[in-house]
Amino acid sequence: MNVEKGFVDEPVAEGTDLRAEIQKLKKEKDAVILAHYYQKGEIQDLADFIGDSLALARIAEKLPNRMIVLCGVHFMGETAKILCPDKIVVVPDLNAGCSLADSCDAGEFKEFIEAHPGHTVVSYVNTSAAVKALTDVVVTSSNARQIVESFPEDTPMIFGPDRNLGNYINSITGRNMVVWNGACHVHEQFSVEKLVELKKQHPNAKVLAHPECKKSLLILADKIGSTAALLNYAVQSPEKEFIVATESGILHEMMKKCPDKTFIPAPPSDSTCACNDCNFMKLNTLEKLYNALKFEQPQIEVDPEIALRARKPIEKMLEISDRLGI
Repeated sequence: MNVEKGFVDEPVAEGTDLRAEIQKLKKEKDAVILAHYYQKGEIQDLADFIGDSLALARIAEKLPNRMIVLCGVHFMGETAKILCPDKIVVVPDLNAGCSLADSCDAGEFKEFIEAHPGHTVVSYVNTSAAVKALTDVVVTSSNARQIVESFPEDTPMIFGPDRNLGNYINSITGRNMVVWNGACHVHEQFSVEKLVELKKQHPNAKVLAHPECKKSLLILADKIGSTAALLNYAVQSPEKEFIVATESGILHEMMKKCPDKTFIPAPPSDSTCACNDCNFMKLNTLEKLYNALKFEQPQIEVDPEIALRARKPIEKMLEISDRLGI
């Protein structure tokens, strides 16, 4: 077994029924598979639970299983390990990072905080454990507005690392949070011009957009929300056609839940692409998932001291969310 590449680089025997073997290994290992909406459809179909970051955090905390296989990116595996320190947590490919998390170095963020004394630090869940350890409360795109509004209006606040989400929350709450200058490469790449052209071709389509998108694109949206919120809107809406401006993996679940509706991925600026994929999310494959279960590698480890400090703002998020019923 070789994990030097960040995943178990073990050839899978030709003819292996990966789906059947993964189901078998789950039972043998007392394992559960959690998958983010941005994973490949074949992985979502095998997962015990799929969801956005908030849903996966809630689920991980309550699971009785001895092993969690987190099919997502590295910071999601860290969050699961922080909440479940006694469990084995594996991610099929440790190279599945996050451009947004990478845009916020813990040392630089610490200096940023020190330059703004007396500020409550709000960090998006898309951050490393080390950044969470510097934070007062973690938020997701599902609960950011409500959690920010749970603090008194005159509370000085820092929001990191996503500038688009932070500025959007400022605009809808009237707050004046100091915002770290980070961004998600996927949501930054959507083309406003191409979206306008696509809307001309599909004039009845509703535009669904994630708040990590740029303001110029959010202005064109009929619904702004987290992946879960966009999915719920599509399910409940009487409309039949939607243009979706977030990572294209969510379309798999949208089409499963709404087979009678049409979902069109919003195009990025790159003229060669029709949809916008996160290359990190797509690193996880069925072969890597199979090997991760079989060998219980590669495991997520978090420094115990950092994990202890990072757990507090995550628990605060969950406590506020429960109190507000979100």
